[in-house]
Amino acid sequence: MGIIFYILVFICSCLILSFVGNLIINSLLRVARFLKMREFVLAFILMALAASLPNLFVGVSSVLHGAPELSLGDVLGGNVVDLTFAIGLAVLVSRVGLSTNSRTVQASSLFTLFVGFLPVILIADRNLSRIDGLILLGSGILFLFWLFSKREHFILETRQDTDQIGSNVVTGIPWLDLAKLTFGAILLFGAGEGITRSAFAFSHTLGLPLGVIGILVVGFGNALPETYFAVMVARKSQNWMILGDLMGAVIFPATLVLGLVALFSPIENINLAPFVIARIFMCAASIFFFFFVKTGKELTKKEAFLLILLYCFFLAAEIIRLFHI
Repeated sequence: MGIIFYILVFICSCLILSFVGNLIINSLLRVARFLKMREFVLAFILMALAASLPNLFVGVSSVLHGAPELSLGDVLGGNVVDLTFAIGLAVLVSRVGLSTNSRTVQASSLFTLFVGFLPVILIADRNLSRIDGLILLGSGILFLFWLFSKREHFILETRQDTDQIGSNVVTGIPWLDLAKLTFGAILLFGAGEGITRSAFAFSHTLGLPLGVIGILVVGFGNALPETYFAVMVARKSQNWMILGDLMGAVIFPATLVLGLVALFSPIENINLAPFVIARIFMCAASIFFFFFVKTGKELTKKEAFLLILLYCFFLAAEIIRLFHI
């Protein structure tokens, strides 16, 4: 089949991701009202989990096709997008600023920094073994355990928190929304398969390593749901959900998704050359984000411009490298 066909498949798959992301977000909001979840944990657990499903299904598909390095590129590239372009764009769109003074946000930013470096460190020996997979899975589970360990992280306690999530309290089990979530997961699996097959076609036609395709193409495509959600809630001034969404969209793929991929299909003798730039900018993005969260009570427009500029440098560096392959 021609490259035009796979370009269309890729575009359609990304559109499905965006559509399903919106469907899942609306359903999860109603499920969250039923569960009476606090704002940060609501966004972190539910929104970020939904946004990470494309990464999971691309990871599953890449393992089935014997190309787990595609999932590695997807996670690295997507995380750079989330920590730079997505957060920066949400801050610029927001009218009221992006507060970072919550203790949960502050603590989570430290773990986000840790997770930003962890996969980079683990692949330094050119392997992502089953032991590495267990380390990644254990790190993600440990953070989830901490998040749920204190009641104030999870349960709504004030009327103000309830109003932030929505005034329509859901009292019965939202079966329709659960059905939509199941249907959405099926669509996401199909979209993940379409993206994976397109990546193989792009790699073969353009003569580029699958890791590069994962970083530049698949990673950006899979970052669309959380980017869309962050911009959507920023426009509605519901900024309390943005950091939970985007930090979760970094942590889940880098620990749980990549850990599962390594567990079921260890990546051996990794050619690190395609990942050099992504590893450098992943570490840089993690450091910039951490210090921006720690040094003030909110992310400013100036910091947002710097994050977007960092993403532009990342793209420029990757493109320059491609011309020298």
